[in-house]
Amino acid sequence: MEAEDDFREFVRGRFEPLRALAYVTCGDWQAAEDAVAAALAKLYLRWHKVATPDAYARTMVVRAAIGQKRRPWRRERPAGDALPEVGGQDPADEVDERLRLRAALARVPARQRAVLVLRFLEGLSVDETAEVLGCRPGTVKSQSARGLDTLRAVLAAADITLYAYEGNDNVLRHPGRVEAGAGRGARAAHDDR
Repeated sequence: MEAEDDFREFVRGRFEPLRALAYVTCGDWQAAEDAVAAALAKLYLRWHKVATPDAYARTMVVRAAIGQKRRPWRRERPAGDALPEVGGQDPADEVDERLRLRAALARVPARQRAVLVLRFLEGLSVDETAEVLGCRPGTVKSQSARGLDTLRAVLAAADITLYAYEGNDNVLRHPGRVEAGAGRGARAAHDDR
């Protein structure tokens, strides 16, 4: 009974961060929730065997989120998706910046996006990212470099400039150039390669 209580407490504490990780990985809230639910169901069955449940859950969520986007029914689009969304400008620069980055990230291939999310949003090392994705560190480095290049190209093509606000260390000082990570520049990110 104690293991079940521990699992419930784990889910209470980690559901929202895992859902956010899945959303950033796949770009769809429903698919993100499905991915988290599937990962937590697998974790529940192995709860007594898993030494590091947080790392296991993060790995399973990223893999499930990538898998969700590959499902045939996820590629079907209702006719309403073809209609443009009408949105007003939000005066909050922080919200605008998130929307710009989210739109740009959505145009990065899923595997590269997963690497960028794990490396720069979750703050994992190259080796930790490789473990989560089940690949070699060299693959993480190349996917990271390609992902950053793709993100730079998307931002440059859209002529997107991210604005500075108090406490934001992740500002594009030059249009079309990404400086990623929690206070780390693109050059520092490439130094890890």
